[in-house]
Amino acid sequence: MGRSTPYEEVSKSVVCLKHFHSVNLGLIRVLYPSLEGSVTLDRQHFTNFSGKSHLLSTCLVFARFLASVTMFSRWSHSHHSQENDSLRHESMVKELRAAVRPVSDRGLKYCTDACLRRYLEARNWNVDKSKKMLEETLKWRSTYKPEEIRWHEIAVEGETGKVYRANFHDRDGRTVLILRPGKQNTTSLDNQLRHLVYMIENAILNLPEGQEQMVWLIDFTGWSLSTSVPIKSARDTINVLQNHYPERLAMAVLYNPPRIFEAFWKIVKYFLDAKTFQKVKFVYPKNKESVELMRSYFDEENLPTDFGGKAILEYNHEEFSKQMVQDDIKSATLWGFDNKLQSTGTDQSGPEITPEPICLAPAAS
Repeated sequence: MGRSTPYEEVSKSVVCLKHFHSVNLGLIRVLYPSLEGSVTLDRQHFTNFSGKSHLLSTCLVFARFLASVTMFSRWSHSHHSQENDSLRHESMVKELRAAVRPVSDRGLKYCTDACLRRYLEARNWNVDKSKKMLEETLKWRSTYKPEEIRWHEIAVEGETGKVYRANFHDRDGRTVLILRPGKQNTTSLDNQLRHLVYMIENAILNLPEGQEQMVWLIDFTGWSLSTSVPIKSARDTINVLQNHYPERLAMAVLYNPPRIFEAFWKIVKYFLDAKTFQKVKFVYPKNKESVELMRSYFDEENLPTDFGGKAILEYNHEEFSKQMVQDDIKSATLWGFDNKLQSTGTDQSGPEITPEPICLAPAAS
């Protein structure tokens, strides 16, 4: 579209003046008496008006001034609206904190302001629903004890690199978990879920300051229905993620899933709530939009070739195990274990053991 003509700009200015109540309409009459009672200029008006160059210039400047004022008014309204939403949300955080009273020190440590905001966001800022969700999580954490899971307990699950934390972040600095379901190597569904929970906790532990979410990259190489988890297990896994780690997942990339996956997905997708469903992205390497999506979220130099990038990334179980043992120490400090790791079992008062320098499962062939 071309630029507006002076005629069009003056016409727009008069319309703005008519609707801009804070401006004295008498000014129009002073500038050009024949505009009396008119909303827009016709071409005859403009012909007569054009001879008065100083008045035309004044009107054009005034038109631009009104446009600026209008833009500022809209920005100011939006800015005040955001401020009001922020104040309202802060009030809800305080209300939720008052409504939920964790009974343990770990519960208190878990319920940070950022945590409460995630639960409120997950329930569309409904305090009652958020309270119920958070109380269920606190109950789950008190029995499942995800912060007490240690690498040496589930290291066998990680031998093939079916789930591990990547050594790179996305463009927003979020932790990346790489999942390769085709590398399934065990049959215990409970241990598989325990391993995934451990990796989620580890991803959260390694989030940069100010970042609350992680990204999942799921590589379907080698996946088949024989290596897929049962529907019930998939449902349980989704429930844990949605109900006890709300707003922790920024995006899940399903990279190049085979056609046979569609049958599995048609069932599993009904377990996802609307927000989680929107975060699932199907990416195909030969699809232009998919390629652009990956480039918008990841630096090609860091992204592994398995996901369309340029980096060569191979999982080394021995090196990863060393890293996890160190993270276990960091986690123990965070949760107040005084650099000691509690033994497995349900007896929370049982003996404590210090971590061994390295605790490795046999390296994958």
